[in-house]
Amino acid sequence: MRVVVGLSGGVDSSVTAHLLQAEGHEVIGLFMRNWNDESVTINNECPWIDDANDAMLVANHLGIPFQVMDLSAEYKERIVDYMFAEYAAGRTPNPDVLCNREVKFDLFLEAALKLGAEAVATGHYCRKVTDDQGVHHLHAGKDGNKDQSYFLCQLNQEQLGHALFPVGELDKPQVRQIAADIRLPTADKKDSQGLCFIGKVRLPDFLQQQLAVKRGDIVEIEADHEVFQREGDDLATRAQAFPLRPDMGMVVGQHDGAHFFTVGQRKGLQVGGKPEPLFVIGTCVDTNTVFVGQGDRHPGLYRTALKLESPHWVNPAAAFDGPDGQALGLRIRYRQPLQEGRLVCGSDGEWYMDFDTPQRGIAAGQFAAWHGGEHGDEVLGSAVIAG
Repeated sequence: MRVVVGLSGGVDSSVTAHLLQAEGHEVIGLFMRNWNDESVTINNECPWIDDANDAMLVANHLGIPFQVMDLSAEYKERIVDYMFAEYAAGRTPNPDVLCNREVKFDLFLEAALKLGAEAVATGHYCRKVTDDQGVHHLHAGKDGNKDQSYFLCQLNQEQLGHALFPVGELDKPQVRQIAADIRLPTADKKDSQGLCFIGKVRLPDFLQQQLAVKRGDIVEIEADHEVFQREGDDLATRAQAFPLRPDMGMVVGQHDGAHFFTVGQRKGLQVGGKPEPLFVIGTCVDTNTVFVGQGDRHPGLYRTALKLESPHWVNPAAAFDGPDGQALGLRIRYRQPLQEGRLVCGSDGEWYMDFDTPQRGIAAGQFAAWHGGEHGDEVLGSAVIAG
């Protein structure tokens, strides 16, 4: 069948195109240009042109059609503007998850279908299984160190129905070896560490060019402060963030904007002279305050429950409601090992994750995903962590 591959200029999507071609499919390579703001550069380098050139070299090497697709206007509207609004509100969004839902498997998929393609393929390390009833199941990739199913936790059944993930059955060394064997130009290229839409530009550098610098206080709160003594153990109470105020602690430094920080962060505080490292335990954009505590065991870093916004079910057949909940594997960030706990629709009608052990660095705006199924590695659904 005709398949459009999202060639990113990396080794994973390059091998994806090769594997599909080897299976006899008609493969078309498309590079998505998602950013078109030349004011955001590092060391005067164009942040995406190198990747586009690498993608073109791969297409030429494989002998497949190739073109660049400009989605910059749509990407700014759907992803970038949303991301800045979330950071400005003191939340921590995940642009990679949104990129997959809103761009790669929406706008990009729509363009592929117009080209007569039956499917789109990406270099994600995950697997899709379709059962006899036609339900598509999203599973973790075979390589546990590279599993990227978390980034696809917002896809729906229609999107999954058109998706292919050829490298999901391989581990990274196998992908590298295949690339070397067929002499792909990207065989030795390092994995990208930048933003999904800008490439070489790191998130802190990007935010500082887009959000205003605003000096404020860094306030340290002692671990034995009464604010960390929960009153009551009901689910809704345990899911609440600690109500921190500037008068609860001592000013120990200054920062350039509370919106640049997230719970659990250690780097960037630039406050020394403490017996233990300082970690961000909370922020308040209204007072422009960053709250910190000493040590990675500070009680302000941990909660045993969190509140979710409306759940999205990747597998609708797994959906449920009711206060008893279900025991599932829970995840609140990429690469986090699955945590034991329950997904619960509370008596108040709100959705919660209730963990067996305290969780560190719960950040509002991030995506939480839940896993289950026969082998326990299926992504059943996800939701945004509420503030």
